[in-house]
Amino acid sequence: MLKGEVKALHYLDNSATTAVSPGAARKALEMMTEIYANPSSLHSFGIRAEREVEAARKIIAAQLGASEEELLFTSGGTEANNLALFGVAEANRRRRKKIVISSVEHSSVIEAARKLEDDGFTVVRIPPRSDGIIHPADVAAAVDSDTALVSVMLVNNETGAVMPVAEIFEEAREENPQVLCHTDAVQAFGKMNVRVKRLGADLLTVSAHKVHAPKGCGALYIKKGVRLVPRQYGGEQQKKRRPGTEAVPNIAAFGAACEEFDIAANLEKVRALCACAKERLLSIEGVALNSPENALPYVLNISAGRVRSETMLHYLAEREIYLSSGSACAKGKPSHVLGAMGYDNDRADSALRISFSKYNTKEDIDALAQALAEGLRELAHR
Repeated sequence: MLKGEVKALHYLDNSATTAVSPGAARKALEMMTEIYANPSSLHSFGIRAEREVEAARKIIAAQLGASEEELLFTSGGTEANNLALFGVAEANRRRRKKIVISSVEHSSVIEAARKLEDDGFTVVRIPPRSDGIIHPADVAAAVDSDTALVSVMLVNNETGAVMPVAEIFEEAREENPQVLCHTDAVQAFGKMNVRVKRLGADLLTVSAHKVHAPKGCGALYIKKGVRLVPRQYGGEQQKKRRPGTEAVPNIAAFGAACEEFDIAANLEKVRALCACAKERLLSIEGVALNSPENALPYVLNISAGRVRSETMLHYLAEREIYLSSGSACAKGKPSHVLGAMGYDNDRADSALRISFSKYNTKEDIDALAQALAEGLRELAHR
């Protein structure tokens, strides 16, 4: 590269995190430099900050078809998922001690369930069928009178599989009308219409940094009347369910990002990009598709011949092309999702996750397809 030459950056790891939109960044800066008071302070400056928090709460709740009082701000999706599982479990410990989850959940659900198991709860993990989908009948078969919670994600973070959450929750309640239902909607929110009533969710998780807002903010929808035991103590904020000074810049920026949603237009654009990527990448010898047919087009999972994911990711990164092998939270560990889908180790070890945002272009696909083909030719002989 010549001195001063700028290499094009092709970012295709949007399921890990997204670029903060200019509007969200401006809102965060405004909160940090102009309306920086503590929203719990009783003076007029603090009240201005509180109004910004409540304005964002109203915007995000409206996107979910919820009321403002049903939305609780957290530090992100992981905290929200943990609060949903631990909060429900502790609230029901004396009456119901069974939790049903899918085996392809995000690690924040899987690890929380494992801890509950260590604490004496029964955890049932439902695997996907060969189509990569969690089927309602399989979940319902595990639900009984001792079940406190069912947790199934709406869109899988590694394959893009869209789970029939509304049907899953409906059939679960036929087995036990008292069961509470939670969905991790982190990869769905802002990319498809997510409405809590339509899904039949009692609890639902979203995250700011997946929708072009800063990291460090998320939210948990808690249906009115659902009781949770808090995970932390020490203040009056958010009705003591999640005390602590609110992260006003992040919360306000989250609201600003949600105001920018154009779900239908962005989905149409991304669907075209994903179709183009499939056509280009699957024409390369040795590339196989892992995402199921019903996958949300924002996520495309492939396996790249016999080249290990880590090796290919480094090769692509040297060319300013960024994607991942799976969940960023897994830190490169083998994909439990592809394993649960029945793929062998070789295929899982060469998996690549391509994930899109509204900012991606066909040039990103062209660069990836060319580099991947070159990489497979070069790396296969090393």
